[in-house]
Amino acid sequence: MSALLQVPGYDQERLRSVAERLPCREAQAGTLLSLLGEPQQYSYPSVFIYGHRASGKSHVVDVLMEELELPCVAVSCVECVSMALLFERVLLTFFGPDATSLLPRFPSMSDFVRIYKRQRLQSPAKQTRYIVMEKAELLRDGDANLLPALLRLQELVEDNLTVILLSEIVWDLFRPNTGCFEPLQLHFPDYSKGELQEILSKDKHPSYSAEFYSSYINILLGVFYSVCRDLRELRHLAALNFTKFCEPLTEGKVKETDTHKLWRNIEPHLKKAMQTVYIREVSSLQWEQMQQMEEKESGALRGLSAHTHIELPYYSKFLLIAAYLASYNPARTDKRFFLKHHGKIRKTAKFLKKNEKTSNHLLGPKPFPLDRLLAIFYSVVDSRVAPTASIFSQISSLVTLQLLAQVSHDDQLDAPKYKCCVSLDFICAISRTVNFEIVKYLYDFV
Repeated sequence: MSALLQVPGYDQERLRSVAERLPCREAQAGTLLSLLGEPQQYSYPSVFIYGHRASGKSHVVDVLMEELELPCVAVSCVECVSMALLFERVLLTFFGPDATSLLPRFPSMSDFVRIYKRQRLQSPAKQTRYIVMEKAELLRDGDANLLPALLRLQELVEDNLTVILLSEIVWDLFRPNTGCFEPLQLHFPDYSKGELQEILSKDKHPSYSAEFYSSYINILLGVFYSVCRDLRELRHLAALNFTKFCEPLTEGKVKETDTHKLWRNIEPHLKKAMQTVYIREVSSLQWEQMQQMEEKESGALRGLSAHTHIELPYYSKFLLIAAYLASYNPARTDKRFFLKHHGKIRKTAKFLKKNEKTSNHLLGPKPFPLDRLLAIFYSVVDSRVAPTASIFSQISSLVTLQLLAQVSHDDQLDAPKYKCCVSLDFICAISRTVNFEIVKYLYDFV
């Protein structure tokens, strides 16, 4: 493996250590080192590394900088919400606190370049300095001159400096309309199933053999690989379900080689865990407690999905209930459900014959305007609520959580339309938490 990292100018023992810490990413590490060149040489001004989440971008760069002892400052664009924080972090790492004290209160790029040039004369670089920008896609929302300046920062500060941008999106979505310096691009592909098997198998439990844990990972990937290829999420799932996988073994019912019985024991639990992939509404301890409670209970199976246990603000629950009623009830039935003197809903034989194949729940949710949602909300909520900004912000939160979907255009501000995206079981679970019998208000069940 270390043969892929034989780059001139670097110690072979350190390169071998890098290869051991980067399983299945030796090729990308070798390519990156080739692009950066020897430490004492001038490197390319900027390198753009892109790939999906958990594809090893940050890990590879961090390991290279740590093992090869390269002067580096790692900057998260999530944390550095302003240029002042970015400039302060860079100057503090490379030149110390005295350099940061020279920054004005609201520094510009020209202030940073001026101070950097002055400091690098006092502390010249013996080898290439690196600035690693994580979540670089957030730079597009910053000042218009920030990204073009970072791409050619080496030229501006006249120093052996390279900026490495890490992003989950391609460079075409970065390129400004006015043009800019083009960085070198390096793509990190997703891990293959075999690579995930190799990486996850290294986390074997000390009480069990490597072959046993590898067979468990093989079973886990057989279930989750088609829906999830995120290494961090798969590692979390592997640690979460391994105790359940070993239960028949610890009880003495099966042997390590009896893969079929172990699979039959873990299969239903993996299917339940699939409902919460990427969603962490419950902690690992709470998940295990929920599984233990289900095993003790008899009768109907309680919903293990974290979706049925999602916590929402009080009025958000009623907004979601109102949205579900607006999506699945015809608009003409609102006055019968929510007015006092409405009479009875009569479904004549002629009407039933005409609509017997058009159940609203079979046809799916219908879009509804905002004013209808609020009218139903004020009818079902058990207290008087003023139409404040808080109510409208909770509607936006439900859209962000993908419990509601906005079906109108963003520029349609006067009458936006929405659609409810939750299932009947989900809304029934939400209704029970606020003691609201939603079935009595659904037209299909009248």
